[in-house]
Amino acid sequence: MKEINARSPWPLDTTVCFDRVLGEVNREGMQGYEILPDGKVHVRVVAPNAKEVVLDRFGTVFPLEKVDDKGGFEGTLDMGRGFLYFFLKYDGNDVMNPCLPIGYGCCRPMHFFDVPVPGEEWDKLEGVEHGAVSRQYVYSSVTGKHEIMLVYTPPKYDPAKKYPVLYLQHGYGENETGWVYQGHVGRIADNLLAKGEMKEMIIVMGNGMTQVDEQPGGFPRFTFIDVLLKDFIPYIESHYNVYTDKWNRAMAGLSMGSMQTSITTLTNPDKFGYAGLFSGFLRMPFRGPDGQEPPQPHLAILDEPEKFNKEFKVFYRAMGTEDQYFNAFEADDKYLEGKNVNMIRETYPGEHDWTVWRRCIHSFLPKIFQD
Repeated sequence: MKEINARSPWPLDTTVCFDRVLGEVNREGMQGYEILPDGKVHVRVVAPNAKEVVLDRFGTVFPLEKVDDKGGFEGTLDMGRGFLYFFLKYDGNDVMNPCLPIGYGCCRPMHFFDVPVPGEEWDKLEGVEHGAVSRQYVYSSVTGKHEIMLVYTPPKYDPAKKYPVLYLQHGYGENETGWVYQGHVGRIADNLLAKGEMKEMIIVMGNGMTQVDEQPGGFPRFTFIDVLLKDFIPYIESHYNVYTDKWNRAMAGLSMGSMQTSITTLTNPDKFGYAGLFSGFLRMPFRGPDGQEPPQPHLAILDEPEKFNKEFKVFYRAMGTEDQYFNAFEADDKYLEGKNVNMIRETYPGEHDWTVWRRCIHSFLPKIFQD
């Protein structure tokens, strides 16, 4: 049995704990994980009744070896670099182990490892001042209940000073905590500010999964765009000292959040001067039951290039080259051909995951609110 180093770095951004622990060894046996210098991960769990334990990365399976008669399973796994969600399975059944990191994704708590990527230490904790993230409860006139937003303020935040605002959204099956705990946006901003590479700003992250009563067919109706425009923006502008013109207001989002950003900003060019689509849908990537593309009136402004180029200082699109939706990104490329609209297009190595989205926000933040 390999001893897990309890003094090795433990990620701060986990749901269940912030201190390195191995569980109650006398009660549960020694469990936990360790990221090794070569990027591999050593994992040990105790599952007395299991015959097989695997870590499942969306179909790529990493088995652990049974090492004793008390249910100990362990292994040293090469799962890649970056933010790695996985399903822990005992005999094919999904389980959660409290001694492994837990985040939130895929509409449920999810295990993950966060393996450092060489050269991408944009979110280091040491040597820089750090901003704060507060949780705000906002009564919504749209949903009739309180909704949650997280608000990042920069390290030298001064309530007497005015700030621009970025409204930043997560993807489907996530919530307002994603960009902080898994995207490390606060830490990335702290480091960019320390280097003088971005403007001071407030970053607002709301729960994009807000819903109201069901539509015909049993599907919920998502209402985040209305919540943002009618509730979140007025709340921020009445509780924080911020600029209220479009040139000091930006919106960005990943996956579902990119679609929300596209619809919101293109429909309301008088309210937003900057937009960022990360993994990265300009148009709805899915067709309706009849096989037809749904109506997308927000795209009308793209047929007025002079107006579009006047209304947006930055309109940014990016996606990982191994993303499962890359064909939709390329279809948007083709759709834009000949329209003469000014957009920034970037691609990164990677899939539909937080490793790519961190790269996107690291690139996007220095581009907005510049003179």
